[in-house]
Formats: sequence, C-alpha cells, structure tokens
Amino acid sequence: MIPFSMRALTTRTLSTGALALAVSVPAAAAAVVAPEAVAALHAQTRTDLDASMRGEAYAYATYSLFADQARAKGLPSVRQLFQRTAKVELGEHFAEEAKLSGLAGSDAANLQAALKGEEYESHSMYPTFARQARQDGDSAAANLFEEIAKDEAGHHAAFAKALEVVRTGKGTIPAPPGVQPVTVREGAPKVRAARTKQNLDTALHGEAMASAKYTQFAKAAAAHGNQALARLFTGTADVERREHFAGEAQLAGVVGSARKNLTTAVNGEQYESRIMYPTYARQAKTAGDAKAAELFAHNAKDEAGHARAFDHARNQLH
Repeated sequence: MIPFSMRALTTRTLSTGALALAVSVPAAAAAVVAPEAVAALHAQTRTDLDASMRGEAYAYATYSLFADQARAKGLPSVRQLFQRTAKVELGEHFAEEAKLSGLAGSDAANLQAALKGEEYESHSMYPTFARQARQDGDSAAANLFEEIAKDEAGHHAAFAKALEVVRTGKGTIPAPPGVQPVTVREGAPKVRAARTKQNLDTALHGEAMASAKYTQFAKAAAAHGNQALARLFTGTADVERREHFAGEAQLAGVVGSARKNLTTAVNGEQYESRIMYPTYARQAKTAGDAKAAELFAHNAKDEAGHARAFDHARNQLH
C-alpha cells in the first residue's frame, strides 16, 4: 500500500492502490440548527466543519465495505470492529458536526439543497466524468458514470415533486427509489487513466457525503412529522451509498485484504487524531468558537482510540 497523504488538512486522505481515499457517522436526533447560530461561526470553523463531515461520511461508507469484506473472509471480530466504528463516525461525529454547522433545516430548505446537488451531478459532474473516462479508454467507468447520472436525474425529479408537495400541501411524496446493492470485492483498481482515478475519488466523496446528508435530512423530516419525506430521503441515501458509492469503490479498488483495510484505517485515524482534528480545534479556539473546538478535541480522542483498536486487530491477524 502507498502511504497515506494529507490534502492540506481538508479531509483525512490515504491511498489504496493508486487512488487517494478519505475515510468516516447515525445521531439520535435530527441536526436542525437556527440560521443565526450558523452565521455566528467563523468562516474557517465552517470550512473545517465541512471538511471533517466529508471525512466522516467517507469513513462510514468505507468502513461499511471493509466490514462486508471481513464477514466474507470469516473474520467476525474485524467485521464487528469496522461496524462499530462506522456507527460512531456517522452517528456521533458526523451528526454532531452537522448539528453544529446547521446542515439540516426546514423540509423545504433540505429539499432545495438536495435538488441543487442532484442537478449538478446529473447535468454536469457525471456527464463530464463519463465523457472524460471514455476519451481515456476507461469504458467501465464511463458506463457507470452515465448510469449514475440517470439515477441522479431521477432523484432530482422525485425531490422536485416532494418540494411541491411540501410547499402546497397537495399531492403525494414520491416513494423512495429501489436500491440494487453492489457487492464490492477485494481487488486492484480497474481504471487506468489518472484523470479517471481522480474523478472516481471526487465521485466517491460526493456519494458518501450525499448519503450521510440525506440521512440527516430524513431525521429532520421525521422530527417534523413528515414520515413519507423521511422515507424518500432514507431510500435515496441507501442508493447513494450501497449502489453508487459501492459501484465506484469496486472500480477504484477501495477494498483490499483485511490487513490492508486495517492499515488504511489505522493511517486515517492517526491522521485525524494527531493532525486534522487538533488543528481544527486550535483554529476554532483561536476564532472564539468554543463549542466547535470542544467537539473537534473530543473527536480527536475518539479517533485515537479507533486507531489503537484497528492496530490491535491488525496485530491479531495471522
């Protein structure tokens, strides 16, 4: 494995094969924060919160795949470790950072945010990635990007309909999309062009973030009493992670042997605990954002514990 690298302290990044990866997860309550609370945060703190959320979302999605690989290899203790850690990353770290940043708001605001993301992915990002992959001879990636672009267009249409229902009180929220889970197997990257690899990395992070974000939007919708909208957001989150992210992860060669996966996790957790979160905590404290500084410091301690647990599990492998 290529040693992990930092991306200017924006996310935890590491390399599996030739592709740079970032690795991170469900909270008890909906992350809904008043706009004035968000506006009070220093710009650097907001930037750091966004970067850390992306890292936590990616870790959750990646550790979920690593857990599946451990189960397939008959390693129940490793599977349970990855599952437990993934749950903390999404359910505690991501959720608390989302709450502090004001990620989720009203149902209408959340749908508008979802529409903006789906429109960009379906009309710009994925078509561009598909065209470039085909130009570079990575036909499998081109086909996948084209397929996902169509899916995202469908998500956009469903969210647009849901927004109309929320605004007018008339009509029915669309049913959630069906998910066709992709089983990701251990293996090397299946793309060759550097540009395709970089685009896959961007897409992986986008899908992980969308899945985690929609999970928070679903909790907000449920808290607002809109169960149909909560189901739509949850179903879309599942497609983003279990189908789109997984399909891209297979091409990118994200999943390796149990030892390689544990090494990836150790490197990522050590980076977050020793560099990223302490830096964010220091910057937040300097900016006067005490709550953010406290949260970043807390997460740094958690990640240090995760690193030790992953290292121990790696040492137990024969």
